[in-house]
Amino acid sequence: MALEVPYANMVRLQSWSMIKNRRLIMAEKKEKVIPDEYIPEVGSRVVTLEGKDYLLQNDAMFTFYDRAAGEFSSFFLGLKDEKKILGCKCTKCGLVRVPPMLTHCPDCDFAPTELLEVGQVGRMLSTPPITYFATSMFLHQAPFGRGRVVLEGADTALSILCYTTTGILVPGVITKDTEVKVIFKDERVGAVTDIFCVPTSELAPGQIAKKGLQESELNWAAPKEPKFPKATDEDVAVYKQCFKEMQALAAEMSESKRARKAIEGWKRDIAVKTRAGEFAMYINDGDFGIKEKKLESPDFIMACEDLRTLLDGLRYKGAITDSVIMKKLWISKNMEFTTIFKLDRLARFLAREKKEQAAK
Repeated sequence: MALEVPYANMVRLQSWSMIKNRRLIMAEKKEKVIPDEYIPEVGSRVVTLEGKDYLLQNDAMFTFYDRAAGEFSSFFLGLKDEKKILGCKCTKCGLVRVPPMLTHCPDCDFAPTELLEVGQVGRMLSTPPITYFATSMFLHQAPFGRGRVVLEGADTALSILCYTTTGILVPGVITKDTEVKVIFKDERVGAVTDIFCVPTSELAPGQIAKKGLQESELNWAAPKEPKFPKATDEDVAVYKQCFKEMQALAAEMSESKRARKAIEGWKRDIAVKTRAGEFAMYINDGDFGIKEKKLESPDFIMACEDLRTLLDGLRYKGAITDSVIMKKLWISKNMEFTTIFKLDRLARFLAREKKEQAAK
């Protein structure tokens, strides 16, 4: 005998089935509030009106309209196309402002200004603060200093990002009155972030003198490793004990589902150098391992005089990031600070998991 289902119930069943199917489709497609095809590409272009070039930009704000640099296009196009820095000089008092954000001088009854090129070497007006923990928009640039440099031929200071080729940027590398050289990025869009500066003490005379020096011409691959004194028998004993404890911690971290999430999708081969020995640290998409081995081509080098500094970080008894900032631990590449941050998360996740298990 066939089972008859009331029409109203059939409608409810069909409606529920449609809702479930739609939810499944949405989950698979991961629909966004604003679909990707409606979001303009980040970039810039030049338009010419009445014989003059103007820069139009679309940036991370993802607006649906281009933003014009207007009468200041010459400065940004100078960075992008000619690798030169422009300022504006008052035709009356001679004051040179960089960047050239005034077409008339407010100190001279609004006398007109004229564009001129300034030098690419200057001195820091003050000690730049360093950003280690940046927002998502600037995460790929951190750590970086943000300071103001008075370039040769200029009377005012230009706001600029500061870096070092010697490894991680830490306090003391760039201070007030440090002489710096403006460096141009290889790929430029016509923005003030097309340039940054490094200390001239890290460059060869030819690099300092060259106009329009690009980032690819710098020696980023040969940072200055710290030198440690010869290890004593006590140092060696401490090293061996710390190494043994770190291997045990690494095994725990690799077995912890929560800790593995801290390094998911991340792969790094790290050479760790200390006063008493050297070993390899491996991050491989959730797996974390430590082996007594010297790496020939590591992704970067980590160095600390006392291995207890790194061990305490992995035990969650102190932040590894703090050790870098306080110069207790050195890394060879500035951009690998993200890896250090992930190691801190790795230690924190394991510690929290143990605490929760102990509370049960």
